[in-house]
Amino acid sequence: MAAAISLAAAGIDFVLLDIEGTTTPIAFVHDVLFPYARARVRTYLEETTPSDAGTRQIVEDLRRELPASGFPLAADVSEPPNEGSRAPSRPPQDTEIVSYVYWLMDRDRKSGPLKALQGRIWEEGYVSGALKGEVYPDVPDAFHRWTASGRRIGIFSSGSILAQQLLFGRSSAGDLSPFLSGYFDTAVGAKGEPESYRRIVAALSVHPSRTLFVSDVVKELDAARAAGLRTLLCVRPPAPTPPAGGHDVVGSFDAIQA
Repeated sequence: MAAAISLAAAGIDFVLLDIEGTTTPIAFVHDVLFPYARARVRTYLEETTPSDAGTRQIVEDLRRELPASGFPLAADVSEPPNEGSRAPSRPPQDTEIVSYVYWLMDRDRKSGPLKALQGRIWEEGYVSGALKGEVYPDVPDAFHRWTASGRRIGIFSSGSILAQQLLFGRSSAGDLSPFLSGYFDTAVGAKGEPESYRRIVAALSVHPSRTLFVSDVVKELDAARAAGLRTLLCVRPPAPTPPAGGHDVVGSFDAIQA
């Protein structure tokens, strides 16, 4: 692991963060959030599609992207566990769209409509108190430390902006949203594409060389570096350190001093 670094010494004004494996345990996303959404997909669509224009738009967007997705029309996609019985008074949901959503989830596809749907389902869970966003213990202190020194912090995740706001706004450590100055999802582009990071720094009006991107995925860091950003590979124990590709490595945000 690299020694502690100083944002001031490195000339960093903005810290851009990945979520999974960086601010938040991967297990929370894959073992809590994903199953929560999957178990509620059909019921949510049946209850909200008739009355909610936003849900109808998500369904239309899913239908529009389906032909080019590779989804087999006769897909044998299992029902989600623990979904419960459906009230017979609800209108039947398009089986193909529901199966397509399960298919996308099974493959962890970075589908914009899927992410929007998941975010809406998670919102109900966060509001009810069934969900609390999980962050590593060093994250709140780092947010305090960096912002107190005048640095700004943003998030770039494949999850929707709504999902990001919910995770940090309703976290087990309290409301962390006041520390965050920007949220970005794949509407700006894929995380493995340099142009995505160029769009982000342009939106933030910050120079790439004064922006630090922290992620646990080397391909993402390579793309950010190609766009001129500074980078750090975050490897949270007990995860093994992958070939770092020339990126400095930290094991926690405690190593990133203001």
